[in-house]
Amino acid sequence: MKKWFFYILFLLLAFTARGQYYLRGEIKDEKNQPLQNARVFLHSTKHFYYTGSYGGFGITTKTLIDSLTISLDGYEPKSVKINADQWQYITLKILPSNVNSNRPKLISVTRNAEHTSRVKWFIDRETYFQMVENEYVRADKFPNTGFSLNVNKASYSNVRRFINMQSAVPPDAVRTEEMINYFNLHYREPKNGDIFSFESQLASCPWDMEKQLLFLNINARKLDLNMVPPGNFVFLIDVSGSMDMPNRLPLLKAAFQMFVKNLRTIDTISIVTYGGTVGIWLQPTGGAEKEKILKSIEELSASGDTPGEAAIMTAYALARSTFKERGSNRVILATDGDFNVGLTSEKAMEDLITKERQGGIYLTCLGVGMGNFKDSKLATLAKKGNGNYAYLDDITEAEKVLVKELTQTFFAVADDVFMNMKFNDNLVKEYRLIGFDNRRDAVADSSIDLEGGEIGSGNSVIAIFEIVPASDKLFNAGLTQGEKVADIEMRYSLCDDTTLLTSKYYCLANHIDFKSLDKELQFATAVAMFGLKIKQSKYIKQADWLDIQRIAAESYDPNNYLQAEFLKLIDKAQDIYTNKKRKKNKAG
Repeated sequence: MKKWFFYILFLLLAFTARGQYYLRGEIKDEKNQPLQNARVFLHSTKHFYYTGSYGGFGITTKTLIDSLTISLDGYEPKSVKINADQWQYITLKILPSNVNSNRPKLISVTRNAEHTSRVKWFIDRETYFQMVENEYVRADKFPNTGFSLNVNKASYSNVRRFINMQSAVPPDAVRTEEMINYFNLHYREPKNGDIFSFESQLASCPWDMEKQLLFLNINARKLDLNMVPPGNFVFLIDVSGSMDMPNRLPLLKAAFQMFVKNLRTIDTISIVTYGGTVGIWLQPTGGAEKEKILKSIEELSASGDTPGEAAIMTAYALARSTFKERGSNRVILATDGDFNVGLTSEKAMEDLITKERQGGIYLTCLGVGMGNFKDSKLATLAKKGNGNYAYLDDITEAEKVLVKELTQTFFAVADDVFMNMKFNDNLVKEYRLIGFDNRRDAVADSSIDLEGGEIGSGNSVIAIFEIVPASDKLFNAGLTQGEKVADIEMRYSLCDDTTLLTSKYYCLANHIDFKSLDKELQFATAVAMFGLKIKQSKYIKQADWLDIQRIAAESYDPNNYLQAEFLKLIDKAQDIYTNKKRKKNKAG
């Protein structure tokens, strides 16, 4: 009997040994460069694998002969028959239409217009993209312009952090459009079930009476809170050593605990952590188990380095495994942005996120910390991940982003939203878009590509143009009744459909005096002036701090805490920049 037992065991081991094969190889491009993160589909098991840093792969299979399909964003997919006895050398061809798909993208563009730039600003170990400010453009030569509609709001709270530290703000950290739209001003609910509503208004410019301001206001439909689709949220939390400070991991823990208390039973939460190692801290858990989720968040602690690449890949894989059809599927990355292991460059991160966003999973980035804060990396990830980006400087901001503006932050109504405008040069001599400035490396590119943004439920987006009128009649609405300042075409796609949709609007020459302008648009103007002032823009030299204070004081809502806080921020900034100017003059 014992003999038979060993004989059967021998046969089983022999069968297993014969039935286990190892497929190995490497995937490169036509220039013989290794392709990492290429997706390898094994036909016999219907499982997916990914290539490593040097394009290599190793896969176990039960058959000597098998077949693979390899795919990577921007390359032609390739299917091959392979023999486990041979090392595989596989080459992918780049798609002609995608040769430039991963270059830095513009968020505003005027065809054939020239741009200038300025020197780089350094602040400790924090990183910001070098930005090129939009300039005045002649409407007769370049009537067409376009810009991306995004609702990132990180810049305002980051600026507030610097000012509250009594520090001047790095100019490249100031994104004026994000500061304006931080307040969600002048919201008007779209009618008749429309996705968007649109308004435009011309008003005199308070810092230059020879110019005008053109306000564009785009409002996204509010989702019915009772009808909001189920959420599949993966918290991707940085618990590395750099997060071991009160304004980093402890702040994030408090923020996520507030978020969890508002979960519904139909929502799912997972937690991936990275710090030294990457791990699934909390397996997918339903919103009914709040105590379990809260306890897992409370037990988080910080240590180790920052393997950002592996962590992001793990979070997306987990989100795919619990994907909810027609739901809100989103990875929420919370970090100081200090990725120091794996793919550390913005370019490499862009490639990774571009690949992962194809499956309908959005990315929200929450930044914290100071000193080594990587604004540029988080902005890159959010943009490439079809998502948004916020900076949490205190618990009040965390509550704003994760509780009060929950649907705006996590439930999008449209993707790839951008506007094309064509100005009427009979009325407009020159125009300049305030904010929506471009990265210097994107502007330097000889070919121009415009990338749209995501808009969340209930968001109001305001864009402001400075206008140099072609004639004095633009200042008199009676003389221009029915005439158009510009035609507008807005393009976007719905979240569950890649079909490009178009809405057309126009801006009438409806000039009014600035004092008659809607109070919320006046307040938006004060915020724009403030942003330009601390950015040290050459286009705001005619305005002083008293002008900004007066407009803000006359237009703010005293019942709105954030607007009241802005008035105090103006006073603090004036002290910082006035003292800085005095010291500079004294030194000179």
